[in-house]
Amino acid sequence: MPDPSILCVTIGRGRHRHLIAEYKHLAEQGCKLVELRLDFLVTPPNLKRILAERPCPVIITCRREKDGGMWSKSEEQRLLLLRQAIAAGVDYVDLEEDIAGSIPRFGKTKRIVSYHNFQETPEDLTHLHSRLSSLNADIVKIATMAHSPHDNLRLLRLMRATRVPTVAFCMGEFGQPSRILAGKFGAPFSYATFHPERTMAPGQLSYQQMKEVYRYEKINAETEVYGVIADPVAHSLSPQIHNAAFEALGLNKVYVPFRVRPEDLTQFMHDCRELGVRGLSVTIPHKEEILQFCTQFDNATQEIGACNTLVFEGETRKGYNTDYRAAMTSLDEVFEGNEQDSGLRGKQALVLGAGGVARAIVVGLARRGAHITIASRTPERADDLARLCRGKSIAFGLRHTVHCDLLVNCTPIGMHPNLDDTPFDAKYLRPEMVVFDTVYNPEQTLLIKQAREAGCRVITGVDMFVTQAALQFYLFTGHQAPTDLMRQVVRRSISAVRY
Repeated sequence: MPDPSILCVTIGRGRHRHLIAEYKHLAEQGCKLVELRLDFLVTPPNLKRILAERPCPVIITCRREKDGGMWSKSEEQRLLLLRQAIAAGVDYVDLEEDIAGSIPRFGKTKRIVSYHNFQETPEDLTHLHSRLSSLNADIVKIATMAHSPHDNLRLLRLMRATRVPTVAFCMGEFGQPSRILAGKFGAPFSYATFHPERTMAPGQLSYQQMKEVYRYEKINAETEVYGVIADPVAHSLSPQIHNAAFEALGLNKVYVPFRVRPEDLTQFMHDCRELGVRGLSVTIPHKEEILQFCTQFDNATQEIGACNTLVFEGETRKGYNTDYRAAMTSLDEVFEGNEQDSGLRGKQALVLGAGGVARAIVVGLARRGAHITIASRTPERADDLARLCRGKSIAFGLRHTVHCDLLVNCTPIGMHPNLDDTPFDAKYLRPEMVVFDTVYNPEQTLLIKQAREAGCRVITGVDMFVTQAALQFYLFTGHQAPTDLMRQVVRRSISAVRY
């Protein structure tokens, strides 16, 4: 069994005392490897001062501007600095491909031979790796820009196939899965930044995110992979709540955000097996298109025509819609009924929006005998949805003319960062109405706040989000989800967002 992969935290500060203080702080927090970026120092690097008391192993790096660094002095000075670091016996030194041959091995310092490409992920990665390996490398480092989720698999596959220890990952939002899954595919370490606002490369995650959210140092070859596919995906809170639940139950699983565009979906689904994916949460814009990749789905999912959960069992891909179940659970509690004995029967429901969540909710409302009106800014989708639920559609501008018992917002209006927007004017809210906002970030949207002020009963997006995530968790793992923990994590994550 190979040693578990560890986190290397990169520090780049302008002053020596700040660099040294953060180095010591990380070691006290249990960090096992730190990369010190000497190119960020505004005064000439003083190696004796920096290395006087090494609290944990260190990589010394001095990156040129053309390689994404800050070093603007002469190349001769840079090479001298790297040779001095080796002479001082640092644990690792990072050498770019074009200089590695001119700096000989000395003492116990291990050589990281690195390649950075901020434009693309080259086609011939095997040849590139062979070139780097031939330069007396103890570790090969390859960092490239991803332009599709498939680039992640190409680099992860490369790491798994090589004999020379390799750290290979993609930069950019598409590339985050490769950073999180590097250890599963054999990387000796993966990089993180000291602070989320001081990233050293596009898409880099912070030490806290990698350690506490993704539990990077617990990931190994047997770790099962789950994730969310969306475009965009950075706003999703699903990784926080699912990974917290995995940790609470002691499960060797990790939940990863995958940015997947519509044009990437077919290739990504093909890549899932090799990535080790066992289950997916599916959100905008893939909830309808994903059905073509399901080999099985339940009746509700088929009727809705949208899927938000995919479970992989061998060659079988089972599709579910936990949005539907979660929304109906929340509504049945408020209206004191269920599908067989519905408190919604005969009630007037106004649904704003006609996307995947709206489809799930209107199917449930129709099954419970509600009279449904759909108002959407895309009339064609509203008409289609009205036919599905035997309701009616109206122009979005006419939504205030509907006298309803239940108002459901399935649009993103009011979502962070547009906190001052509401899909429904407050003057049309009545105390006898139930208002259900599917937006969960923030939980207290302007619509929810104004509904409370009007005396309405409310259902927040957090209620639905946690319930659907708990259902997904059960489908993924067979275990009951720790819903109280999930709710705490969601609310803590939302409150941490700077509005």
